[in-house]
Amino acid sequence: MKNKWMFMLTIVASVLFLAACGNDTKDSATEDQAVTTTADETTPSLKLLENEKVGKYLADSKEMALYYFKKDEQGKSSCSGECLENWPPFLEQDFNVPEGFDKKDFGTIKREDTGAEQVTFKGFPLYYFVNDKQVGDVNGEGVKDVWYIVNNDTVFP
Repeated sequence: MKNKWMFMLTIVASVLFLAACGNDTKDSATEDQAVTTTADETTPSLKLLENEKVGKYLADSKEMALYYFKKDEQGKSSCSGECLENWPPFLEQDFNVPEGFDKKDFGTIKREDTGAEQVTFKGFPLYYFVNDKQVGDVNGEGVKDVWYIVNNDTVFP
């Protein structure tokens, strides 16, 4: 009878042990999924914002407007020196794009003056405007008839 109780106790202990191991596996899978979701959420995303004055426009992950320079050529920036003081290049590298945009339309060029990798849209370098101080500012739109916001309808020179 003593052996029978030992056998039963061993079986119950084994079942409890295996059940505990199975729960650990489920918890680990749930934790891994949570980490994956969090990692995707932390990737910066470009945004498509809207303003009464200019309509829809592309903005960086901090919601600051992005512009292109009409005098640039595809794959090459014509803005340097003092120009860059007013129109800093957009350099953020790893980002998601808003709905309606294709990630393949974004690339980089290596700036000849600084060596920095500047982000391009459809081959044209992107910039900020120094007088855009807060989210929603689009003060660079139309400056000197050569600076314009970017959106999916942008037609480059």
